[in-house]
Parts: sequence; C-alpha cells; structure tokens
Amino acid sequence: MKKEKNAMIKTIKTDSDHAAALERIEQLMDLDPDPNTSAAEELEVLTVLVQNYEAKIVQEVHPDPVDAILFRMEQQNLTQRDLIPFIGSRSKVSEVLSKKRPLTLPMIRALHHGLGIPAKSLLQEQDPIDPESYHIEWERFPTKEMVSRGWLKPYLKHSTDITAALGKFFDELKPVPIIEVLYKKSNHLRSARSMDPYALTAWTARVISLSMKNPPRGKYQKGKIDPDFMRALARLSVFDDGPLLACDYLSQQGLPVIIERHLPNTYLDGSAILTNGERPVIALTLRYDRIDNFWFTLMHELAHVHLHIGKGVGQFYDDLDVDDQADLLENEADVLAGEVLMPQAEWKNSPASKLKSPDAAQHLAKKLGIHPAIVAGRIRHESKEYRLLNNLVGHKKIRVQFERSKPS
Repeated sequence: MKKEKNAMIKTIKTDSDHAAALERIEQLMDLDPDPNTSAAEELEVLTVLVQNYEAKIVQEVHPDPVDAILFRMEQQNLTQRDLIPFIGSRSKVSEVLSKKRPLTLPMIRALHHGLGIPAKSLLQEQDPIDPESYHIEWERFPTKEMVSRGWLKPYLKHSTDITAALGKFFDELKPVPIIEVLYKKSNHLRSARSMDPYALTAWTARVISLSMKNPPRGKYQKGKIDPDFMRALARLSVFDDGPLLACDYLSQQGLPVIIERHLPNTYLDGSAILTNGERPVIALTLRYDRIDNFWFTLMHELAHVHLHIGKGVGQFYDDLDVDDQADLLENEADVLAGEVLMPQAEWKNSPASKLKSPDAAQHLAKKLGIHPAIVAGRIRHESKEYRLLNNLVGHKKIRVQFERSKPS
C-alpha cells in the first residue's frame, strides 16, 4: 500500500498525470480518511500538487470554487445558514462566499461529501481579491455626477473631502468590499461599447445600497421565478400602473426592483445582481422611457434570474440595443423574455406580424392579455422600423410612475 502511495505522489507533468491525480483524490475523498493517517496525508499532498499544476499549466476553465458552491446552493435552494455544518460558522461562510477566506481541505471534504460538489471544482485555485494587489484610482469615479444626484450628500455634511466621502459611500456595501465589486470576474457585460468600470461600480454600489435600505417585503424563494411566474406577471401590463404593480408583487416575492438611471459611459438598460450569494436584485435604468422597453427589459433580467444568475455569473449588465445572438446566455434570456410576453407561435399566426398596423397590434394584445405597447415594440423590432406605431409604445409613461410613488 505504501508503495502504491509513493508511486501516486509525484510531480504532475502531463494531462494524464492530472487526470489520474483527480481520480485518486475523488477516491480518497469517498474514503473520508481519518486525520494523521497515510491516506489523509496522500490526499493533502495530491491536493497541493493539483492546484500547483492547474495554476501553471492547465488551461481548461472549471467553475471557480465559490461559483461551484453558489450553483449547488441554487440547485438545492440552500441559504448561507445551510452551509454552516460544512464550513464552520456563519462568519466563515460569509468570508468564503465573498472570497475573503480560502477553502481549507476539511471544508472541501465536507462540501464534497455533504453537498456532492465535484472535488475538481472545489480544488480550483481560488482568486480571492487582495486589496493590496489592486489599486483604486479614486479620481476615476464620476464624482460630479454622484454629487449632483445626491449620492454623496450624507457624507459631505462635515467635510469636502471627496475621496473620504467615496470611501464612506462604498462602506455601505460591507461585508462586500469595493475592490471585489470593481474587479469581480464573474460580471457578464452585454454592450457594443466599452463600459466604464468605475462608473459601473458606482452604479452597482448605489443599487445594492438602495436594495439594503429598502428591502423587499417578502422572503426570496429560489426557483420561484420561472416562465409561468413571468407570464402571469406580464398580464399586469394591461393596467395603467402595471409597472408599479409588477415591482410591488416582485417585492412581495423577496425580489427587489431598483430604478436607478445609468451613469455616463455605461449604456445600461438593466441588470441582474446576486447579493451575498443569496438574493438577486433587478435594476432598471429606464434609459428608454417607454412601456414596451420596460416590460422587455424586466422580463430579460428575470430570465437571467431563472436561467443563469449564480451559476458561474454573479452580475449581468445589459445594453439591449445590442442584438447579441452569438452570446449564448444573452440569446437564451432574449428568447425566454420574448416567449413569455408573446409566444412565437401566436406572433407568427397573427396579422400583426405582417400588417404593422395599430389595429393589428391591439387585436393581438387583447388576445394575449398584454399591453398594446408590447406588441407595437415587437413590430418595430422585427421590422427594424423604429418610427412605426410611435403613439402605441408609450413614450414617457414609466419614469413618471416611479417618481410619483417615491415617499415624500
């Protein structure tokens, strides 16, 4: 047995060595060897060898360990509290999920046995954010715009130090540090133009801060957002205050919807953001203040929540001017959003797909139980004629609703 162990523990130089080491690690984890035994020692040494090899040579991208954990949490409808038996304490769970604390071998073994997460996913070299490794250029934040919107007002009452005010503004994100938001690698951007990362970070911080200050009224239940839920939500579009009703209902389901204008050089329509590894937040900019745009953007972000959020991606930022069919995730969200608003079969069989007239749009909208603006928007999009049906798409009908609903 000792001879077999010595033959196995050797420098990993090839893909076959790597595969064999992973297979042996899986075997050892299934045996769950007692500490201070030769099998436990073999497991620990092999783990280090695999991590070193993958850091230097292996190019295949496996899920980040934290993303692998988040994915399993999503699958099994787990909360951070459910991870305590495997990681050790609530604070340790929070630190691991925010990448402040690396996974230890006992944690990896517990997660592998308890939750069935593949060892090769948990063994990937983590990329924790080390504040000393990154430099924040505070002058690059859009401070003038942030001041004009009142974001920094509470922090400038007793001082004119903008950098200090920015620091306090971002402190509201704790326990998530600004460095992690700025340099987070699991962001998914949909844009034909380069988005300013500092403006995007400031906007994200504002959205997260507002979601914490105005928490949703209900408790979020993973898996609740599905196509049937989205179709039912779309039926609220027929009401004049449908957008408000939809956001209120989502709040009851534990999913906050934050309305916040985009910052310059971000070109955003909407975003889906996973906070603390547990609850998603939907953010809409109302960049195009139209009824059709509101409903498609909301459904697009809800599609990301249903299909993608937490499964290797923590944040989606969407410029929906971009028709990005080559991006699998964005294409899936587009298709689902379109289908729940207006099934493809209904669209194809409707006169609205050919006539491009107000009557045809209203006829299909009535049949489907949705607002005519949604059908008009589909007609404009399919024909690429964006001057059609201007009177139906609901210009300047959305932002005013949310401004009036703000508490005085």
